[in-house]
Amino acid sequence: MDFNLFQSLVEQGVDLAWGPVTIVLIVGVGIYFSIGTRFIHFRKIVTAITSLFSKEESEEGDISSFQALMTSLAATIGTGNIVGVSTAIGFGGPGAVFWMWVSGAVGGATRFAEALLAVKYRVTNEKGEQSGGPMYYIKNGIQEQYGINAAWLGSAFAFFGFIASMGTGNMAQANSVSQSLETTLGVNTWVSGAIVAVLTGVVIVGGIKNIGKVTEKMVPTMAILYILGALVAIISNIHLVPEVFALIFNNAFSGQAVGGGIFGTVIRYGIARGVFSNEAGLGSAPIAHAASKNDDPVSEGITASLSTFIATIVVCTMTALVILIAPQVSMTEAGAMEIENGLQGAPLTTVAFDSLLPGIGGYIVSFGLVFFAFSTILGWYYYGSKCFEYIAGLSAVKVYKWVWICLTFVGAVIPLKIVWGLSDIFNGLMAIPNLIGLIGLSPLVFSMVKRYDKKAETEKDIIGGTFEKPLEDSN
Repeated sequence: MDFNLFQSLVEQGVDLAWGPVTIVLIVGVGIYFSIGTRFIHFRKIVTAITSLFSKEESEEGDISSFQALMTSLAATIGTGNIVGVSTAIGFGGPGAVFWMWVSGAVGGATRFAEALLAVKYRVTNEKGEQSGGPMYYIKNGIQEQYGINAAWLGSAFAFFGFIASMGTGNMAQANSVSQSLETTLGVNTWVSGAIVAVLTGVVIVGGIKNIGKVTEKMVPTMAILYILGALVAIISNIHLVPEVFALIFNNAFSGQAVGGGIFGTVIRYGIARGVFSNEAGLGSAPIAHAASKNDDPVSEGITASLSTFIATIVVCTMTALVILIAPQVSMTEAGAMEIENGLQGAPLTTVAFDSLLPGIGGYIVSFGLVFFAFSTILGWYYYGSKCFEYIAGLSAVKVYKWVWICLTFVGAVIPLKIVWGLSDIFNGLMAIPNLIGLIGLSPLVFSMVKRYDKKAETEKDIIGGTFEKPLEDSN
């Protein structure tokens, strides 16, 4: 087949997999669960934060709730929070940031439901480890609730997740690391590829417990450093912040994107990149939360909902504000946005940081990309291994581990445009079986939330605290 024709077909496949239907479905499910749970991801956000410091753990599970959250964030916070934001602004205009916030706001409810079901329907494999995620709650949950054999749908998710893990979760990330190190420090891609492959092997050989130990230290450190750098850039230009926020809100509804684009472009790029940044609805993160030592599904769901807030509302907002404050971005009298030299993606974010933090800004972005991408490789290894375990059995994971390490090196040294496209297709396809499973099991999720709320209110009543009416009795 002609290479250009194949590339064109891949691009059409990406447009289809991430087209309006998928985006509307993901956001629609998020709104549905937000309403059905009475926005539990917002009203229990303090509980979610305090749960991270809880020492209470059950005998089941492999890692703590904090490690599960950090593992899911390791796979979530990545190039999408740096490259994805600049792409959304570049194609959709400043208003795209608002629609990224929307996707993050409702995505928290989807993540809550995913993690809740992952813990409820997880199983213990032959090694005594927990295995869970969409493939298990689709298969076991649908069977339990409706008596329908949906194992094929769970297998579809596992297959899509397995393929996506090797591309989006591994080779593409390794390529980002090697390209960033070559640009910043002049390191040969073969050298950086070999180093990343070895480091990956050292971490993943210990399984989820080792991954959890690494990510619980790496993710908070790299996120804090990136956010602090962004905050310094923003605070040093604090007088421009009100103007930037006004620009975001006005542009979100005015329809003036880059070059005067249509309103639909603003929404599409904002929501699509928001979904890329937090992965709510794709079904990847609940695989990590299924390994948690927290045996309360609702409680783990509340903890898990924090990831969308951190990834989209915090990290993406920091990136967006730096870009929009930077002198490389300006607005014309007609209300359209202009970007100096047509910069897009990582170069736009790098130049923006460097202009506001001369000398160190570019390094913050470059090293942020390196560590974000490396942590994504670790998190997605676990996702892919559990998907492959579901398809081929536990023994096959041993082979998968070595294939993963080899692909890390290969991804670092070869051009990956086609790999990115194919991976995006399977990444988008993951969402379909997952969302079907979530919708089918939504009555169970809502009933579990009602019981949780009622129990919490009863406990407050017993100790003499003030409380609201039971959820099921309120209107």
